[in-house]
Amino acid sequence: MPSNPPVDLAPVPHPLWETVIPAGTHWSGVLRRGVALRIVDLEGGANLAAVFYRQEDPLERYNMADTLKAQHTAHLTRGHVLYSDMGRVFASITADTVGWHDAFGGVGDARLFERKYGVARYQAHRNAMLRNGRDSLLLELAKHGLGTRDLVANVNFFSKLAPGDDGSLAFVANHSRAGDAVDLRFEMNTLAAFSTAPHPLDPTDAYQPKPVKLVAYRAYPSDGAVPSDDPCRAHCAENERGFINTDRLFV
Repeated sequence: MPSNPPVDLAPVPHPLWETVIPAGTHWSGVLRRGVALRIVDLEGGANLAAVFYRQEDPLERYNMADTLKAQHTAHLTRGHVLYSDMGRVFASITADTVGWHDAFGGVGDARLFERKYGVARYQAHRNAMLRNGRDSLLLELAKHGLGTRDLVANVNFFSKLAPGDDGSLAFVANHSRAGDAVDLRFEMNTLAAFSTAPHPLDPTDAYQPKPVKLVAYRAYPSDGAVPSDDPCRAHCAENERGFINTDRLFV
């Protein structure tokens, strides 16, 4: 399945805040309706595992299956949106220099990472400890009163899996370059949790996670709404219905 060709991103207008998630660590926070987040691969080869929840009611959370089937796709790029399990839109991908983001590769757990990379615990290695994606996301969710049962299928930004004729999935190395970025425009008040741990299907023997930069900026007023001709809203009929469902929360 071809991906969209890369495009240059316009400079971020009036950043609200920015931070760097160091390699192999994690972050969480609330992104308000109308705020956009630019996610930047600083060194190339990053993987950012991400999960999303409605801030006011975290029982509503990102739904991978609905996101893909509603938009008739097996990967994510500009023009696509991220759906909740209530048929509403968490965020829209408004810009993207990569062209393909993995939607179903999941995250690695402690057993997988120990088998691939060995063990490096905090007691001996301090901040150089080895962190896996699943535990990283769970640590962030715990800060917001959520736990194991709340962990859902995630998005892996900057990563690509290529399907084989037999249905197998192969990790595509060097997919994202230094400076590549994707913009997420949030359409609901959203709790996001991120991990920069390596992709679970990355065949590299060495533990080599990469840092990711986050830059937040205002995309539109929180009491506004995107117009009907917005590329993400107009991408397909399902997206128009998703935006209508979302807008009704803020009437």
